[in-house]
Amino acid sequence: MYENHKIFKTEFAGRPLIVETGKFAQLANGSALVRYGDTVILATATAAAKPRDGIDFFPLSVDFEERMYAAGKIPGGFLKREGRPSEKAILSSRVIDRSIRPLFPKDMRNDVNVNLTVMAVDQDCIPEIVGMIGASVALSISDIPFNGPISGVSVGLVDGEIVLNPTEEQREKSLMAVTVASTEKKVTMIEAGAKEVPEDKMLEAIMTGHKANAEIIAFINSIVAELGKEKFTFESYDVPADLFEAVKNFAEEDTKAALVVYEKQERDQAIKAVTDKVHAKFDEQLGENASLVDDCMYKLQKYIVRNWISEEGKRVDGRGLNDMRPLWAEVDLLPKVHGCGLFARGKTQVMTVCTLGMVSEEQLLDGLDNVESKRYLHHYNMPSFTVGEARPSRSPGRREIGHGALAERALEPVIPSADVFPYTIRLVSDVLTSNGSTSQGAICGSTLALMDAGVPISAPVAGISCGLITRPDDSFVTMVDIQGIEDFFGDMDFKVAGTKKGITAIQMDIKVDGLTEAIIAEALTKTRDARYHILDNVIAPAIAAPRADVKDWAPKIITMKIHPDKIREVIGSGGKVIQKIVADTGAKIDIEDDGSVFISASNPAASNEAMEIIKGIVFEPEVGQIYRAKVVKLMEFGAFVEFAPGKEGLVHISKLDTKRVEKVEDLLSEGDEIWVKFMEIDSKGRYNLSRKDALIDMEKAQQEAQG
Repeated sequence: MYENHKIFKTEFAGRPLIVETGKFAQLANGSALVRYGDTVILATATAAAKPRDGIDFFPLSVDFEERMYAAGKIPGGFLKREGRPSEKAILSSRVIDRSIRPLFPKDMRNDVNVNLTVMAVDQDCIPEIVGMIGASVALSISDIPFNGPISGVSVGLVDGEIVLNPTEEQREKSLMAVTVASTEKKVTMIEAGAKEVPEDKMLEAIMTGHKANAEIIAFINSIVAELGKEKFTFESYDVPADLFEAVKNFAEEDTKAALVVYEKQERDQAIKAVTDKVHAKFDEQLGENASLVDDCMYKLQKYIVRNWISEEGKRVDGRGLNDMRPLWAEVDLLPKVHGCGLFARGKTQVMTVCTLGMVSEEQLLDGLDNVESKRYLHHYNMPSFTVGEARPSRSPGRREIGHGALAERALEPVIPSADVFPYTIRLVSDVLTSNGSTSQGAICGSTLALMDAGVPISAPVAGISCGLITRPDDSFVTMVDIQGIEDFFGDMDFKVAGTKKGITAIQMDIKVDGLTEAIIAEALTKTRDARYHILDNVIAPAIAAPRADVKDWAPKIITMKIHPDKIREVIGSGGKVIQKIVADTGAKIDIEDDGSVFISASNPAASNEAMEIIKGIVFEPEVGQIYRAKVVKLMEFGAFVEFAPGKEGLVHISKLDTKRVEKVEDLLSEGDEIWVKFMEIDSKGRYNLSRKDALIDMEKAQQEAQG
């Protein structure tokens, strides 16, 4: 039935990797069903026959689509169908996009869509890695121009050993989670989370992953050799060389003068004035192609900025290659919030606010893996005013979600466990001004906010970026702390976050066809030195360590442990008991299945009151133990006393004193406090107590102490 159906097999990190072509999605330009272990992904690549009118960039889209049936789950919520992509799916899309985007022709404008549908999940075989390989296969065998193939691999560090594509059990113990994508010769993408791993170990992991990718690239090349289609020709949107030379000769000096204007908005206005001047010179000559002037001006600015850096060691704002912009940090800016930190690097300015909540406020996750919730959250926002533009705010896009996840990953290794700090922690980083590397500003601001909130993080974390300019002879120049214009015209944004001990996160964006080991090593060294400078000279002077306690208006959470069998008594029928405790004290109460109880209130007295009530409910008296009790009711036959919160028992008249008692009222009154000894629980479940035996035991103990 399927004449072109082919199956290709190899092994990757000890598990079978199988690629099927010619059977599924036959109308796509390229398609493949990829199996790795029991993870199965359908990868397709399609391209538009011609560009859309007016398009001035390469429109690549990568969609990583999770099907809940892949993990044997039914989606949560009312609709019971997949809706907006999960955060994990969006992050996977971004990782794969960054891996393949540099390998498309720069002058192509045809829409290209890569769709990766997760159809089955084996938790030992990460879908993101399978999707990356699938995207590479689909593009490589298609007729879409693509300078691949690539391969991707996950690298872990387990018991001191580097592990490729670690299993779920190994990932839980691993000190790093590094995704490496590469071509046969160069690394095209790095995404890493790590528990303070040194730079040399990180470099070893990256290059080990690159070497492993080479084997899969050879496998993909063998598939291409058998099935690969001839790449289609496309209309090039590159600027004509003679026009660029004409514009360069006419406007180079004016453009240089405009680029060195320090203030970003003033610089943009100066560039616009030069562009208008060029339009006036060339528009009539170009006619309907007048829009090429804007392309020429972009190319001219790029040429000048790159030439300054690579040939003269000069940056737009006059800094040296290893110099950072002015740095500034401040904490405790906002009243009533639980923690706040402001971090600025040049014009880039980010404020992060920390909010503390009950453990029950953690985020519930509905995804394909086995992680069902998380108690540490980081969200990132960047409104249009941050770049001086007027656009309405919308829900967060993929960029905002990606930057928030990067900062979350960078700080996660230093966040205390719930046993140490029983709070859900949410950080919100609001960019106030943007001129490059806002994600790293968010990391620094988050460290400040956490310490200001009294979160006992194990170490401060800082982040910094490193840029790159490559030369035609394959030599290169790197520089730290790139601002917007250097990111725009440069070849790399290599973001590294960490503590003084080591790296906690990496994210790499590039515009060239890959990085060599030498470039990666230099970037790691430069970002380490810059990170140390920020930690020592900016963050430490603002706040040297976490505050000793949370602020007065933050919830005060105390914890206690009860036997799991007692949970139903604390909750009560229909929740009546716990609801009454909450109503009477004003405290919030969470109870875990293991008997962990979290009590929160802005007033510590309310928390303590709730705790004492719960202690009374779960209290189990011990036979022979002496307790302080309060007389609550007098009867002819004895007195009822409360010897623990909510626990009452009877002291029979014969057990009230060491001598005979005629009337209870002769000895006791309601409200009196007496010592009682717990004797037994009778056949009807009643507590029997004795004041007489308590007095005898206490007198005997006193005599022994005196003797």
